Amino acid sequence: MMRLQDRVALITGGAAGIGEATAVRFAEEGAKVVICDVNEELGRVTAAAIGADFYKVNVADRGDVQNWVDAAVEKYGRIDILINNAGVLRDGTLVKVKEGQLVKQMAEEAFDLVISVNLKGVFNCTQAVSPVMINQGGGVILNATSVVGLDGNFGQTNYVATKAGVIGMTKVWSRELGRYGIRVNAVAPGFTLTEMVRQMPEKILDGMKARTPLRRLGEPRDIANAYLFLASDEAGFISGETLRVDGGIVVGT
Repeated sequence: MMRLQDRVALITGGAAGIGEATAVRFAEEGAKVVICDVNEELGRVTAAAIGADFYKVNVADRGDVQNWVDAAVEKYGRIDILINNAGVLRDGTLVKVKEGQLVKQMAEEAFDLVISVNLKGVFNCTQAVSPVMINQGGGVILNATSVVGLDGNFGQTNYVATKAGVIGMTKVWSRELGRYGIRVNAVAPGFTLTEMVRQMPEKILDGMKARTPLRRLGEPRDIANAYLFLASDEAGFISGETLRVDGGIVVGT
């Protein structure tokens, strides 16, 4: 028996990268996959390849999210798994000073965008899905955080704030929703070879590998396998946890 046979799994940011790998892995294990993304063209290609449903959704827009959830429930009657994977980057230092003068700082727009997608988006999707899971008697919610949410990282004030916030929300929701049979956990990837990372210069990639004790970067499927485990009955007594999938790295300055 496949581990997710006939379970309905919603995955945000499912068009590419870790989201795509998770959609593929869940489909392999028998899940009925419903992905969303802002990239409609790529999202439809991914969905068609695995027989999934696709919806164009901006997770920062609560109306978009609610329509997506309602459509999934109308088609399948339930939602067993939610993977809050969608995220964006807008890196920059808090301030940059040269010869005692402020020459640059993180733009307010960059801060607000990352917060709206990475943090509010997780809140929106979880709040929309939770009543469905409560009414059906249970479910699994898995949130994408990052090792930088645990260790911090230079030049990522906005991103780290969201990923640390996701860890906090995960702990809160595991307490609030556990009484309804809903498990809530987070996954914290390390350096992972998504399409964006693969485009980085070879020198930077080599540096990432050197800082990782296992001496390789993660593959999206490595992260997808962690989601699969936490979504399955094998993790039936795990809730409120953050699982690092990082090759042993501790992010430094």
